[in-house]
Amino acid sequence: MKTITSQKPYEEILQQLESGSRVFLVGCGTCATVLQTGGIEQVLEIKEKLQESGFLVTGWTVIPTACDEMTAATARDHESEIQGANGILVMACALGVQRLNMYLDKPVLPALDTLFIGLEEHPGYFMEACAQCGQCILGYTAGVCPVTACHKGLLNGPCGGTNKGKCEVDQERDCAFTLIYNRLKEQDRLDLMKHYYPPRDAQVLPRPRVKILDKKEIEQWV
Repeated sequence: MKTITSQKPYEEILQQLESGSRVFLVGCGTCATVLQTGGIEQVLEIKEKLQESGFLVTGWTVIPTACDEMTAATARDHESEIQGANGILVMACALGVQRLNMYLDKPVLPALDTLFIGLEEHPGYFMEACAQCGQCILGYTAGVCPVTACHKGLLNGPCGGTNKGKCEVDQERDCAFTLIYNRLKEQDRLDLMKHYYPPRDAQVLPRPRVKILDKKEIEQWV
């Protein structure tokens, strides 16, 4: 499972930075490295481009995992280089940006756009696996999520546009409900296809979403 990102256009990155400012660069050794959006090679490429554009790069690093507590240690290890910068340009997912922002009092700027949480179906090919809707029905759909696997996000399907098991929006893509049907048939649970699912409640998890552990749960992690 990976957080899927894409690099922002260079012009948009420049818009976030003050002209001629000093920048510290941060990449991520996990998802962004796999996606080739924020690994060592990409960080060095941005470093060179920024220097050519008149920016001073005070330093750079690639955190093994930018979205966890390792960012705090990295901030301490590179304190002098970070303090010499006007801003921190982060080549990691939005979680990495927000995590760094917790520890730094300088502008923390994203160089990437975060797209979705993806499951690698085969090398280099990622499909959105979960929309984190808070109302999981995978137990009724044989592990195939219609919210993400269906172009229309239907809970009750298929729609009238499915043709020979393919989606009318993308004819190269299997219809989500054909996949659900086939898996339920293999499991001898086709009766679940008759089940009606009411519209999802958009307020089931009001934003910002929170999860608060009780004292007993916290003690299990300490």
